[in-house]
Amino acid sequence: MALDQQALTDAVRLQHEREPFSGVVSVRERGEVVFERAFGLAHRAERIPNTPATRFGIASGTKTLTAIAVAQLVDQGRLAFEARLADCVDVPLPAFDPGVTLHHLLTHSAGIPDYFDEAVMDDYEALWRERPMYRFRTPSDFLPLFAHLPMKAAPGTTWAYNNAGYVLLGLAVERAAGMPFTAYVEQHVLRACGMTSSGFFPLDRLPGGTAHGYLPTGDGDWRTNAYAVPIVGGADGGAFTTTNDLAALWDALLGGRLVGEATLARMLTPHWRTDPEHDDGHYGYGLWIRQHEGRPASFAMEGEDPGVAFSSTYRPASSVLCSLLGNTVEASWAMRRAIDAVLGVA
Repeated sequence: MALDQQALTDAVRLQHEREPFSGVVSVRERGEVVFERAFGLAHRAERIPNTPATRFGIASGTKTLTAIAVAQLVDQGRLAFEARLADCVDVPLPAFDPGVTLHHLLTHSAGIPDYFDEAVMDDYEALWRERPMYRFRTPSDFLPLFAHLPMKAAPGTTWAYNNAGYVLLGLAVERAAGMPFTAYVEQHVLRACGMTSSGFFPLDRLPGGTAHGYLPTGDGDWRTNAYAVPIVGGADGGAFTTTNDLAALWDALLGGRLVGEATLARMLTPHWRTDPEHDDGHYGYGLWIRQHEGRPASFAMEGEDPGVAFSSTYRPASSVLCSLLGNTVEASWAMRRAIDAVLGVA
């Protein structure tokens, strides 16, 4: 059944009128753009508008890129999903259970401490009030925030979203590949599938055509997120991309051009249920998975940071890809819910 473009157009227009959205919405069906709209400003001081070609931060959507990097190195025999973390990194983790594996880290089931525990913390910006955010440029820079802390659970016994686990995966990639994490991902993931507008851009050197992330000040004005997130993204979040590049990523990943068939199948396996009260939400390797009647209904990359809201969801049954990239958090998730109501929540 073809997507109802008029219903989608009406839903986006009405939601934007109710709560103005800043960012881009893009919907593709079988690879063809059927709906794409840009709203708001990429640079408020200069009144530069967002466009479908604008680059946006994707926050934790970057975890998908990290999972792909690990999977590629597994395909090459330089890493193994069941390898112990202690055998994959050269950093002291004296309080960590030696049984923690890369599989545990990829699926948020390692039981390790986090540097930002989303179960009990909701203000990511607060982390940097006592720590200069401009010093956090590599995975190893984050280690003092959590490497000394005790385990929270035994490996493989519970699911809890964990940013530090993906920082450690970044270190494993660096050791196995013999190069910085961001350089590996840019060369072997982004460039490999034609994501020519994407990268890990320092906030003090954003390239042209990149949206600034904005936070409300409380007095009717806005400020950028320059002091609210690390200065450059890494293995757990912070890359920048565009709607076209996201389409290229999904096409290359699901088409088997980034990782092998068996490795891809493992990435797309719903390893852990993420909500004990609902049996349709699961997590694979760096991807959120919704189930319907025992089959995957959607695969998603998602992320949120101060001034960043991101979601890119592929529905295999209809071959529909919906990406939402926002440079404010306000109004972004309400817009996604309005779109999901038309596409079908999956």
